[in-house]
Amino acid sequence: MITLNFTHVRPSFFILKGIPGLEDTHIWISIPFSSMYFITVLGNCTILFIITTERMLHKPMFLLLCMLALTDLGMSTTTIPKALCIFWFGQREISFEGCLTQMFFIHSISVMQSAVLMTMAFDRYVAICEPLRYATILSNGRIGLIGLVSLVRAIMFVLPMPVLLQQMPFCISQVIPTTYCEHMAVVKMVCADTTVNRMYGLVIALVVVGLDFTAIGSSYAFIIRAVMRLSSKEAHHKAVNTCTTHICVMLTSYTPPLFSFLAHRFGRGIPPHIHIILGNLYFLVPPMLNPIIYGVKTKEFRDKVTKYCCRKKEPITIAPDQKPV
Repeated sequence: MITLNFTHVRPSFFILKGIPGLEDTHIWISIPFSSMYFITVLGNCTILFIITTERMLHKPMFLLLCMLALTDLGMSTTTIPKALCIFWFGQREISFEGCLTQMFFIHSISVMQSAVLMTMAFDRYVAICEPLRYATILSNGRIGLIGLVSLVRAIMFVLPMPVLLQQMPFCISQVIPTTYCEHMAVVKMVCADTTVNRMYGLVIALVVVGLDFTAIGSSYAFIIRAVMRLSSKEAHHKAVNTCTTHICVMLTSYTPPLFSFLAHRFGRGIPPHIHIILGNLYFLVPPMLNPIIYGVKTKEFRDKVTKYCCRKKEPITIAPDQKPV
């Protein structure tokens, strides 16, 4: 008699195993995780505070930086607190609805972040190639509209993922060998044909990366062509310097997921815990480094940070005929 190892009712919860093989060192792994998460929250909240309070920074470039900071905060906060609960308290259970919700936010924020990086590349293109029309092409209102469209795109692309999974039968084994609920990790728990789920996830990844990378590549192709035409060395240096920050942010944002993707596809001999650590780096490294990069490379923002950090109380002068209160 053959026993079928699945049930047609959805599970009430999943078990997030953490980092398999390194359970005894979870408490030590939590130290760099919590440190990087603290720096991430502090850095991105600083960006949001300074840009929202300083009217001089209410410009398209800094509004885009605010959007990037929000996606960085959302990406890390969606995953890292739960991972720390696993490391510190052994709280591995996550409800079925909570798992699908986490999965939705992980992928939708990732899609929106890609759109923000694409818009930043377009912003640099307009600033260098069409400087006289910059205020007309990229007004604050237009940046807000782009942000709204990016949000709608992310929701429309990612929402079918949890909706499709809600209709699927799941296996009795409910252990997910990671620290977070990612789409393919949940799909592997399904005891049915998942061709539609897998193909949809792959198509969305290819469409988003294809469209955004094409737009970013086109923007920098035009930028390079415009920079090569500049005769003045000072203008040449200024044009290159204005793109350096965005290039650094793109490298920090796309390198960890690229390594994770290559490790999953071609690293057959790589231990599972390496895959999981690489996946977690995507939620830790870019959100932590982005505020530091902008704080170092952007003079206007650096000056404002310095003003708040080094602000001193003005000395109180007391007239000779007055007594201090």
